[in-house]
Amino acid sequence: QVQLVESGGGLVQPGGSLRLSCAASGSIFRGNTMGWYRQAPGKQRELVASITRNFWTNYADSVKGRFTISRDNAKNTVALQMNSLEPEDTAVYYCNKDPPSLYWGQGTQVTVSS
Repeated sequence: QVQLVESGGGLVQPGGSLRLSCAASGSIFRGNTMGWYRQAPGKQRELVASITRNFWTNYADSVKGRFTISRDNAKNTVALQMNSLEPEDTAVYYCNKDPPSLYWGQGTQVTVSS
């Protein structure tokens, strides 16, 4: 069964931090590059960070130096540590393969506001 379950979002002030977690089914996770995506209101979904099965990482310019992606291959989980959050980071965050499968989880809302 295909499964992607994101958690950890919330409301945070500018400059704050959040850690997102994603539990994925083996069919999506195992052996694949995993990514965190986000979709802000009125904008297209974008890839913000990815990590290969061998832990090579890549980041969008807008989050480089602030976000850190990690994965646990034994637990089929992927995390996103987000520091120095900005209002522009407000979005629903999703995890998926990179490139993504057709299946998407429910996402987790991140709101950065004072």
